[in-house]
Amino acid sequence: MGIEGEDVGKKVKRRGSGNLETIFRKELADQFSSSRFFILFFLIMITGAVSFYAAIQSLPAGDAGDNEFILIKLFTTAANSLPPFTWFLSLLGPLVGLAMGFDAINGEQNRGTMSRLLSQPVYRDDVINGKFLARLVVLAIMTVALGGFVGGMGIFMTGVAPTVEEILRLLLYLALSVVYMAFWLALSMLFSLLFRQAATSALGGIALWLFFSIFIPLLAGMVADAVFPANDPSQTASQFYNVVLRQNISRISPSTLYSEASLTLLSPEVRTLGPVLLEQIYGAIPGFLPLGQSLLLIWPHLTGLIAATLIIFAVTYTLFLRQEIRA
Repeated sequence: MGIEGEDVGKKVKRRGSGNLETIFRKELADQFSSSRFFILFFLIMITGAVSFYAAIQSLPAGDAGDNEFILIKLFTTAANSLPPFTWFLSLLGPLVGLAMGFDAINGEQNRGTMSRLLSQPVYRDDVINGKFLARLVVLAIMTVALGGFVGGMGIFMTGVAPTVEEILRLLLYLALSVVYMAFWLALSMLFSLLFRQAATSALGGIALWLFFSIFIPLLAGMVADAVFPANDPSQTASQFYNVVLRQNISRISPSTLYSEASLTLLSPEVRTLGPVLLEQIYGAIPGFLPLGQSLLLIWPHLTGLIAATLIIFAVTYTLFLRQEIRA
């Protein structure tokens, strides 16, 4: 698997320099023909089947007669012992992104194909851009296929036609998931550039994923309790600021940003993502937020994920252009 320098070089000579399309197509073909793709695709399809089973078993218990937003409820409903679709994707999304890119660069270097490729009339930026775009397309295809499977089976089993807003919310959620996995893909490609061994880059990505997913929330709680102790229930203001600080620190983690944004998109009844005082709740009319208002709530989350992905890829891009690669 990977770009064979001689094969790509022959195509470049025929089509001219600056062949981003050539690199992209070759990388895309390598990804689709690799055993890694089939393993990951099988894994996420099993995930979709399990989450769909959990949702379809739980919906009759609580929402049998409620057809409003029934499609997106399939993605947020959990059974007694099985978590919902969103939990599975938030867990597997980073692992899939890391698995797609941990050997994108050092794998080529270890096989000696990178030096042969760069000896051809190929721009370095075409190489790094083609690798990233091809893997991003593969992630998008897997995500859309998984979401389409759960949504299509849900429509078939429930017999309820989705509304336009439901379809838009689902598509936006899938796009958010692709951005989330693209963040981990860019990070894994950066580690693939920094570390010569593929195993080291893979372990580095997994370690950072565990840090963001587990240790950042723990540190957020410790810092919030130290700054605003909330031991006394009568200290309402201290408890309020404790929750706000804990939440803001947790949002350093892309996992928190993704979870909050997913919850807002797929649960129209969510009206705020922060703590609410009793004075603010009094007089509020219960109901569903329109899609535009939900997007306003998660706009900072989506912007943060996209910005972090672009920054990491820009660092990878710059380092790759400056790296000395020898045979």
